[in-house]
Amino acid sequence: MLRSMNSVLFCLLALANAPSLTGAFAPVLRSASSSLLKGAESEVSFDDLDGSDIRIGIIRTRWNDEHVTNLVDGCKKALKECNVKEENIFETSIPGAYELPLSARFLALSGTVDAIVTAGVLIKGETMHFEYISDAVSSGLMNVQLQTSCPVVYGVLNCLNDDQVKSRSTGDNNHGYDWGKTAVEMALLRNEALNVSKMSGAKSKLADVGFSKESTDGEKEKKKSPGFF
Repeated sequence: MLRSMNSVLFCLLALANAPSLTGAFAPVLRSASSSLLKGAESEVSFDDLDGSDIRIGIIRTRWNDEHVTNLVDGCKKALKECNVKEENIFETSIPGAYELPLSARFLALSGTVDAIVTAGVLIKGETMHFEYISDAVSSGLMNVQLQTSCPVVYGVLNCLNDDQVKSRSTGDNNHGYDWGKTAVEMALLRNEALNVSKMSGAKSKLADVGFSKESTDGEKEKKKSPGFF
Protein backbone atom coordinates (compact mmCIF):
# COMPACT_ATOMS: atom_id res chain seq x y z
CA MET A 1 0.00 0.00 0.00
CA LEU A 2 2.78 2.39 0.97
CA ARG A 3 4.73 1.57 -2.17
CA SER A 4 1.64 2.26 -4.26
CA MET A 5 1.17 5.64 -2.60
CA ASN A 6 4.82 6.47 -3.19
CA SER A 7 4.46 5.50 -6.84
CA VAL A 8 1.45 7.78 -7.26
CA LEU A 9 3.31 10.63 -5.57
CA PHE A 10 6.34 10.11 -7.79
CA CYS A 11 4.21 10.09 -10.95
CA LEU A 12 2.55 13.33 -9.90
CA LEU A 13 5.90 14.98 -9.26
CA ALA A 14 7.34 13.71 -12.53
CA LEU A 15 4.34 14.98 -14.48
CA ALA A 16 4.47 18.36 -12.79
CA ASN A 17 8.13 18.79 -13.71
CA ALA A 18 7.80 17.60 -17.29
CA PRO A 19 9.02 20.32 -19.72
CA SER A 20 6.10 19.56 -22.04
CA LEU A 21 3.47 20.29 -19.39
CA THR A 22 1.35 23.21 -20.56
CA GLY A 23 -2.18 24.48 -20.21
CA ALA A 24 -4.32 25.95 -17.48
CA PHE A 25 -3.57 23.16 -15.02
CA ALA A 26 0.22 23.41 -15.34
CA PRO A 27 0.77 26.14 -12.69
CA VAL A 28 -1.64 24.43 -10.29
CA LEU A 29 0.02 21.05 -10.67
CA ARG A 30 3.50 22.47 -10.28
CA SER A 31 2.41 24.37 -7.17
CA ALA A 32 0.89 21.22 -5.71
CA SER A 33 4.01 19.20 -6.42
CA SER A 34 6.16 21.86 -4.79
CA SER A 35 3.97 21.73 -1.67
CA LEU A 36 4.24 17.95 -1.57
CA LEU A 37 8.01 18.11 -1.76
CA LYS A 38 8.17 20.68 1.03
CA GLY A 39 5.79 18.62 3.11
CA ALA A 40 8.03 15.59 2.67
CA GLU A 41 10.96 17.51 4.10
CA SER A 42 10.87 17.76 7.88
CA GLU A 43 13.36 19.41 10.15
CA VAL A 44 14.89 16.99 12.63
CA SER A 45 16.20 18.24 15.95
CA PHE A 46 19.15 16.58 17.65
CA ASP A 47 20.29 16.65 21.27
CA ASP A 48 23.93 17.35 22.09
CA LEU A 49 25.81 14.30 20.84
CA ASP A 50 29.25 13.20 22.03
CA GLY A 51 30.87 11.17 19.29
CA SER A 52 34.40 11.35 20.68
CA ASP A 53 34.55 7.54 20.91
CA ILE A 54 32.56 6.84 17.76
CA ARG A 55 33.92 5.49 14.48
CA ILE A 56 32.06 6.53 11.34
CA GLY A 57 32.41 5.16 7.82
CA ILE A 58 31.46 7.24 4.79
CA ILE A 59 30.90 5.49 1.47
CA ARG A 60 30.38 7.98 -1.35
CA THR A 61 29.70 7.60 -5.04
CA ARG A 62 31.76 9.20 -7.80
CA TRP A 63 28.68 9.54 -10.00
CA ASN A 64 27.39 13.14 -9.69
CA ASP A 65 30.66 13.81 -7.90
CA GLU A 66 30.22 17.56 -7.35
CA HIS A 67 26.89 17.18 -5.58
CA VAL A 68 28.05 14.20 -3.55
CA THR A 69 31.14 16.11 -2.42
CA ASN A 70 28.92 18.86 -1.04
CA LEU A 71 26.86 16.28 0.84
CA VAL A 72 29.95 14.63 2.30
CA ASP A 73 31.29 18.02 3.38
CA GLY A 74 28.01 18.65 5.20
CA CYS A 75 28.25 15.25 6.85
CA LYS A 76 31.81 15.88 8.03
CA LYS A 77 30.80 19.26 9.43
CA ALA A 78 28.20 17.54 11.60
CA LEU A 79 30.66 14.85 12.68
CA LYS A 80 33.15 17.50 13.74
CA GLU A 81 30.48 19.28 15.78
CA CYS A 82 29.77 15.97 17.51
CA ASN A 83 33.47 15.66 18.44
CA VAL A 84 34.11 12.69 16.16
CA LYS A 85 37.88 12.50 15.76
CA GLU A 86 39.24 12.88 12.24
CA GLU A 87 41.19 9.65 12.58
CA ASN A 88 37.94 7.86 13.41
CA ILE A 89 36.33 8.84 10.10
CA PHE A 90 36.87 6.31 7.31
CA GLU A 91 35.98 7.42 3.79
CA THR A 92 36.03 5.54 0.52
CA SER A 93 34.49 6.04 -2.92
CA ILE A 94 32.75 3.69 -5.30
CA PRO A 95 31.46 4.16 -8.88
CA GLY A 96 27.72 4.58 -8.34
CA ALA A 97 24.72 4.12 -6.08
CA TYR A 98 24.07 0.52 -7.16
CA GLU A 99 27.36 -0.49 -5.54
CA LEU A 100 26.45 1.04 -2.16
CA PRO A 101 24.70 -1.93 -0.50
CA LEU A 102 27.49 -4.45 -1.05
CA SER A 103 30.18 -1.91 -0.13
CA ALA A 104 28.27 -1.03 3.04
CA ARG A 105 28.01 -4.71 3.91
CA PHE A 106 31.76 -5.18 3.51
CA LEU A 107 32.44 -2.24 5.80
CA ALA A 108 29.84 -3.28 8.37
CA LEU A 109 31.26 -6.81 8.55
CA SER A 110 34.77 -5.45 9.04
CA GLY A 111 33.85 -4.36 12.56
CA THR A 112 35.88 -1.18 12.13
CA VAL A 113 33.03 1.35 12.34
CA ASP A 114 30.02 1.99 14.58
CA ALA A 115 27.83 3.46 11.84
CA ILE A 116 27.95 4.07 8.10
CA VAL A 117 26.81 6.99 5.98
CA THR A 118 26.16 6.25 2.31
CA ALA A 119 26.22 9.32 0.08
CA GLY A 120 24.99 9.46 -3.49
CA VAL A 121 22.74 11.31 -5.92
CA LEU A 122 20.21 9.86 -8.36
CA ILE A 123 18.55 12.17 -10.89
CA LYS A 124 15.55 11.09 -12.94
CA GLY A 125 16.28 10.54 -16.62
CA GLU A 126 14.18 9.48 -19.60
CA THR A 127 14.06 5.77 -18.74
CA MET A 128 13.02 3.61 -15.76
CA HIS A 129 16.66 3.21 -14.70
CA PHE A 130 16.18 5.78 -11.92
CA GLU A 131 13.29 3.89 -10.31
CA TYR A 132 14.99 0.49 -10.43
CA ILE A 133 18.25 1.76 -8.94
CA SER A 134 16.52 3.80 -6.24
CA ASP A 135 14.38 0.89 -5.08
CA ALA A 136 17.24 -1.61 -5.14
CA VAL A 137 19.61 0.64 -3.21
CA SER A 138 17.15 1.61 -0.48
CA SER A 139 16.08 -2.01 0.05
CA GLY A 140 19.66 -3.24 -0.04
CA LEU A 141 20.91 -0.75 2.53
CA MET A 142 18.02 -1.55 4.87
CA ASN A 143 18.90 -5.24 4.67
CA VAL A 144 22.55 -4.51 5.42
CA GLN A 145 21.83 -2.75 8.70
CA LEU A 146 19.23 -5.30 9.78
CA GLN A 147 21.57 -8.21 9.05
CA THR A 148 24.73 -6.70 10.55
CA SER A 149 23.35 -4.51 13.39
CA CYS A 150 25.52 -1.70 12.06
CA PRO A 151 23.44 1.45 11.42
CA VAL A 152 23.49 2.51 7.78
CA VAL A 153 22.27 6.04 7.07
CA TYR A 154 20.50 6.30 3.73
CA GLY A 155 22.20 9.34 2.23
CA VAL A 156 21.07 9.05 -1.37
CA LEU A 157 19.18 11.97 -2.85
CA ASN A 158 16.49 10.92 -5.33
CA CYS A 159 15.62 14.01 -7.34
CA LEU A 160 13.82 14.87 -10.55
CA ASN A 161 16.23 17.55 -11.72
CA ASP A 162 19.51 19.28 -10.97
CA ASP A 163 17.88 22.21 -9.18
CA GLN A 164 16.32 19.90 -6.62
CA VAL A 165 19.72 18.36 -5.95
CA LYS A 166 21.39 21.74 -5.46
CA SER A 167 18.71 22.91 -3.02
CA ARG A 168 19.31 19.80 -0.90
CA SER A 169 23.09 19.65 -1.02
CA THR A 170 24.16 23.25 -0.41
CA GLY A 171 23.73 25.96 2.19
CA ASP A 172 21.62 25.53 5.31
CA ASN A 173 19.57 22.79 3.65
CA ASN A 174 22.53 20.46 3.08
CA HIS A 175 21.07 17.06 3.92
CA GLY A 176 24.54 15.67 4.52
CA TYR A 177 24.65 17.57 7.81
CA ASP A 178 21.61 15.71 9.15
CA TRP A 179 23.05 12.42 7.96
CA GLY A 180 26.19 13.01 9.99
CA LYS A 181 24.19 13.78 13.13
CA THR A 182 21.99 10.75 12.53
CA ALA A 183 25.03 8.49 12.16
CA VAL A 184 26.44 9.59 15.52
CA GLU A 185 23.11 9.20 17.31
CA MET A 186 22.51 5.75 15.85
CA ALA A 187 26.09 4.67 16.61
CA LEU A 188 25.64 5.68 20.25
CA LEU A 189 22.31 3.84 20.37
CA ARG A 190 23.83 0.72 18.83
CA ASN A 191 26.79 0.65 21.19
CA GLU A 192 24.56 1.11 24.22
CA ALA A 193 22.08 -1.54 23.10
CA LEU A 194 24.77 -4.09 22.24
CA ASN A 195 26.98 -3.14 25.19
CA VAL A 196 29.88 -2.38 22.87
CA SER A 197 32.92 -1.07 24.70
CA LYS A 198 34.29 2.29 23.62
CA MET A 199 36.83 2.11 20.82
CA SER A 200 37.15 -1.64 21.24
CA GLY A 201 39.50 -1.81 18.29
CA ALA A 202 38.07 -5.15 17.30
CA LYS A 203 40.02 -6.88 14.58
CA SER A 204 38.36 -6.72 11.20
CA LYS A 205 36.65 -9.95 10.21
CA LEU A 206 37.89 -9.27 6.71
CA ALA A 207 41.51 -9.49 7.80
CA ASP A 208 41.36 -13.26 7.49
CA VAL A 209 40.32 -13.08 3.84
CA GLY A 210 43.10 -10.82 2.69
CA PHE A 211 41.77 -7.29 3.07
CA SER A 212 44.41 -6.39 5.65
CA LYS A 213 47.00 -8.01 7.86
CA GLU A 214 48.77 -7.35 11.13
CA SER A 215 52.48 -6.59 10.89
CA THR A 216 54.98 -8.01 13.37
CA ASP A 217 55.08 -4.79 15.40
CA GLY A 218 51.31 -4.86 15.88
CA GLU A 219 50.46 -2.05 13.49
CA LYS A 220 47.95 -2.72 10.75
CA GLU A 221 49.54 -2.87 7.34
CA LYS A 222 47.43 -2.14 4.31
CA LYS A 223 47.65 -4.46 1.33
CA LYS A 224 47.90 -2.94 -2.10
CA SER A 225 45.02 -5.07 -3.39
CA PRO A 226 42.13 -4.69 -3.11
CA GLY A 227 42.85 -1.87 -0.65
CA PHE A 228 39.23 -1.13 0.29
CA PHE A 229 40.03 -1.00 3.99
